[in-house]
Formats: sequence, structure tokens, C-alpha cells
Amino acid sequence: MTTFQLLLMIASGVVFYLFFKQLFSDSYPKRGTDFEAKVADEQISGISQPDILFSKPKAPTDRMSQLMENADEAIESNNWEEASKALGSLLILDPYHCDARYKLAYVHLQNKEYAEAKKILEALIADDPTHDMAHALLANILHDLGEDEAALKHHEKAIVLDSKYAAHFFNYANTLYDRGEKKAALEQYQKAYALDSTLESAKQMIEKLSE
Repeated sequence: MTTFQLLLMIASGVVFYLFFKQLFSDSYPKRGTDFEAKVADEQISGISQPDILFSKPKAPTDRMSQLMENADEAIESNNWEEASKALGSLLILDPYHCDARYKLAYVHLQNKEYAEAKKILEALIADDPTHDMAHALLANILHDLGEDEAALKHHEKAIVLDSKYAAHFFNYANTLYDRGEKKAALEQYQKAYALDSTLESAKQMIEKLSE
């Protein structure tokens, strides 16, 4: 072995020794272990604003709730045109929204647009046969249209679905009274008043029919 080869071997040994010493020492940086952010929002990748880049987006304004609120306010103030606009916009977003469909039918009824109201309610009941208020409103519309036999069936269905709601009995009684069925009407007025003693109209009809 020449002197040059001996020196080369010694140099190589020193290099390997230093390399492995550094590799297994505690000062060797390990991913996710030794790094400590200097400020609260500092990131390894250089992202300095994680609250912006990784935060969940703010929930968008609930447009449907706002439209329903607008419709309710319009109905309360008897502004049928504004109510119709708000409900129409809501139904563009959700064509099967039960409350919006029911309220739009009510608005049509107030405008004496019976055919439109009837169409909406029949479709609503087809989708949700348990919607007692839809049955009750459709019954009133059918009565106004002179379709009393069909009206009575929907009154009765509404009562079956919610037998604790006084207005269902009161509306049923009104249809019976208009048909000349005064004894049957009296029974329904009595049931309505028994459920809700604040129904002065029911009380007056009971007194009138009991004379």
C-alpha cells in the first residue's frame, strides 16, 4: 500500500465517522419534532396566515329564511303583492317548500284567485297528505267554489289529522251551516268552543243555533 492510498483511507474513515456522528446525534432536525414556530401563526410551509387559508368559510346568508320573513311581514300587513313576490322567489330556490306553498295558496285565496290556490293545495296534499292546514284551507276554497261535498271531506281529514285544533271544527261548522245543516253545525261549533273558549264567533253561533 502506498503512502497516498493510506492517507486516502484515513481521510475516508474520518468523513464516515463525522457523518454518522451527526446523523445519530440529538441535534439532527426531525420533521415535525424539532421545529417550533416563532409566532402563533407561523407554519413550516411558509404560510403566515392559516386563519385565512384554512378557516371554514362563513355560512352564507340564509336567503330562504329572509324571503320567508319578508313574506310573513307582508301577509301580516295584508300586502298580498309583496307576499306573492317573496314566496315566488323562495319557491324558485325550493319548489317543494311546504310552508311557502301553503302560504302562497293563502295569498291567492285573499286575492280571490281560487283556481290558483286550489291547484297549489292539491299538489301540496299529494306530496304531503298529512298537512292538516292544507286540507283545511282547500276545504274553505272548495266551499267558496260551491264544491261542498269535496270541502266536507277535506274538513273531516283536517280534523282527523289534528283533533286538538279548534279552527278545524269551526271551519267545518261554517260549511255545514251554509249548507243548512244547522244541527250538525251546532255540534261542531260546540267542539270548537270547548277546545278554545276565546273563539267568540263560535260562542255567538252556539247561542244563535240554541235559541
